[in-house]
Amino acid sequence: MSSALELARVIERLRGRDPRRAGDPRAAVAAILRPGPDILFIKRAEHPYDPWSGHMAFPGGRRDPGDPTLMDTARRETLEEIGLQLDDHGELVGPLDDVPTHKTGLVVRPFVWTVEAVPGLMPNHEVAAIEWVSVASLMSGAHDTTYPVEYQGQSHRFPAFEVDNGVVWGLTYRMLHILFERLRDE
Repeated sequence: MSSALELARVIERLRGRDPRRAGDPRAAVAAILRPGPDILFIKRAEHPYDPWSGHMAFPGGRRDPGDPTLMDTARRETLEEIGLQLDDHGELVGPLDDVPTHKTGLVVRPFVWTVEAVPGLMPNHEVAAIEWVSVASLMSGAHDTTYPVEYQGQSHRFPAFEVDNGVVWGLTYRMLHILFERLRDE
């Protein structure tokens, strides 16, 4: 099966489904797919006051008062963080289920976009690295690992994916599993 057909199958499986809503989302991210299909991650730059400092994530962030919708938040944040104008280079597939954070209670709405040809990406000061990873390899278990976290004096290990630039865990890991649920055969 060619890459274009694979990406077309992904789009077909994601479109036309009603995502679950949770609370009042105040942030949005862009889960960006290219032929392969591959998915884009950013590694957040290290900042002492950022609770997600150094984490692997999707481009995105909190909704600004000037953002008419959460989709506009995802577009704006993607442009600011990696220099990708989604409207010019991509196609919106649609939203996934809302995901509440455990730490802050913030609710995040992920939007899935596809891009056929990716222009040169330009990370800003918030982004330390950009990485594309095969969706099939993530779904197959090839990247499975755990991530250690100390919380209230206790050691915990959370499921995660190991990729070249770091470990995908937590909120982004949960979003990926929502995406994977939709892609798996029924």
